[in-house]
Amino acid sequence: MDERTAWNEQRRQAIAGHAAAQAASREAEAREAGVLLTDFVRRAAERGLPPHPLAARSFDGHATYRTKAKGWYLKSNRSVAVGASGEYYVLTVPASLRARFTGADLTPSTPRLIVGAGGGDGETMPLAQLLDQRLDAGVSWP
Repeated sequence: MDERTAWNEQRRQAIAGHAAAQAASREAEAREAGVLLTDFVRRAAERGLPPHPLAARSFDGHATYRTKAKGWYLKSNRSVAVGASGEYYVLTVPASLRARFTGADLTPSTPRLIVGAGGGDGETMPLAQLLDQRLDAGVSWP
């Protein structure tokens, strides 16, 4: 193996190792966030906070669609929610004529411990804090 080939192989292994470590970190974070979400659902039930039908907004913000999911909005702009079974939803979907009539399909997102991390809009908040705020607001949530 010449020097250049050896360097390329070493670099490839370093990149693969970094990617594996990052994936393991994200998985651990998602598990920890999942525990928080499950605990939230339990505490919401204990406090008598019923889940409500969730709506999703199109990426461009011009349309709102009903969904089959029920849960609790975590932010007052209704962009993030917890499903009734502890799913984490980011409530934006592609614009769709079909969704106007039949509703939008939601797919749970991988939860993060910092909501909005990596989003670039500057609105980040710890998930635990959002969940506590929602519980403290009770039925008077906007």
